[in-house]
Amino acid sequence: MSVVCHLSAGWLLDHLSFINKANYQLCHSHDHSGLAFVDDPATAASSDGALVEAVSLDAKNYCRKDSIDEIKAPEEKASLMVKNTYVFREEFFNVLKPHGVANNQMELQQKGSEAGLGNGGSEQQERVKMNGSYYTAKAKKISGLILDGTRSLVQEGLRSGFLQPSSSKQICAKTPVIEHSSLAELCEMAKQFPSVNETEQRAVCMISEDSCVPEQVRVSCITENTTNYAKIITLMGQKYLFPPKSAFLLSDISVMQPLLDYKKKFGIIIIDPPWENKSVKRSNRYNYLSHWQIKQIPVPALAAPGCLVVTWVTNRQKHLCFVKNELYPHWSVRGVVEWFWVKITKSGEIVFPLDSFHKKPYEVLVLGRVQQNTDVPLRYDSEDDVPQIPDQKLIVSVPCNLHSHKPPLTEILKAYTKPDVECMELFARNLQPGWTSWGNEVLKFQHIDYFTAFQNKSDK
Repeated sequence: MSVVCHLSAGWLLDHLSFINKANYQLCHSHDHSGLAFVDDPATAASSDGALVEAVSLDAKNYCRKDSIDEIKAPEEKASLMVKNTYVFREEFFNVLKPHGVANNQMELQQKGSEAGLGNGGSEQQERVKMNGSYYTAKAKKISGLILDGTRSLVQEGLRSGFLQPSSSKQICAKTPVIEHSSLAELCEMAKQFPSVNETEQRAVCMISEDSCVPEQVRVSCITENTTNYAKIITLMGQKYLFPPKSAFLLSDISVMQPLLDYKKKFGIIIIDPPWENKSVKRSNRYNYLSHWQIKQIPVPALAAPGCLVVTWVTNRQKHLCFVKNELYPHWSVRGVVEWFWVKITKSGEIVFPLDSFHKKPYEVLVLGRVQQNTDVPLRYDSEDDVPQIPDQKLIVSVPCNLHSHKPPLTEILKAYTKPDVECMELFARNLQPGWTSWGNEVLKFQHIDYFTAFQNKSDK
């Protein structure tokens, strides 16, 4: 469970625990090689222009009749299983102190709320500047909501032992830098290959327990792991962990047709668009999309009836207004509410001052449901017993030090959908069991260097 506690204010999450309970376990008697894409761009184009898989000799032996799976009884195979279990490196969540503020930040913020913001202080106190505009009343309400709600969730986290009081002995280690190939560049490279005949194009490349590792996989093809074990895939010479019961499409916004051909409708769609902002322009960290380009994403075509749509929005009012007033109406998403992801240290302190003009300690989520027929009330039938999405809820967690590694929402959101819905994340940078993920960096945080491996042999 990633939910440490659930109060009326919202949820306290354990992001690291969620990742490590995804069963990143390789079983060598069933998985000799894993899926591998060729890593030499010069030889990447096959006769039909696809990026093809390089299958090792061991992988081919897996399909032979004299392999372990063919000659051993189930109990004998179990005794021969050597399992590598991978866990996400804890240092990526080693957030021990607030960024540039005193350790008593929460207490100072609480006093400010009680002395001014919460009791109708001066006009100067009431105004919070957000990207050049003043949003007095709303800023007051959000500040009070975040302070009060976060305080109650942090107290519960300290009481349970999940959070630990700060200590002068704590050492803030530097976050390791992982160097790997640009997946976005790979997507661009794939566009240069000759087009594939429609009869040869496959929508899905499926990896199952009973089948051989496929000889050829296309980048613009959904790859699906239907097994109960993780797989290792090699892409451009780099290794990535592929969790069980998950699927992904590595492509950019110009190649989304495989998702439409997937023949699945999704009950939850999470979207984390690459919003335009000054920081992105300065750092050249990734390519951003215009509002017009984001509107072209075929969410209504991917959504099941009543689909829960969740969009991550930066703290720029321009983008928030766009989502609520243009994007969601364009996608027929209604019943819109706002949630807030609040970032704290491992001792429960807010990572940035709430009144900071440049960096906020929270991000906004905008939620709603797809409703194609506006003549029907926006609710499920009573027999479905799906609660209405509440407004102004908090998700509080220790953030990952890796840029844009968002907290898990699976356990929270499924309380507001029908049972066993299909789930999708758009613009994803990591994979989750039970989810289909899409993006031009969809494997970024699956890089094996983000994980630590432990090996054990089954005793059975």
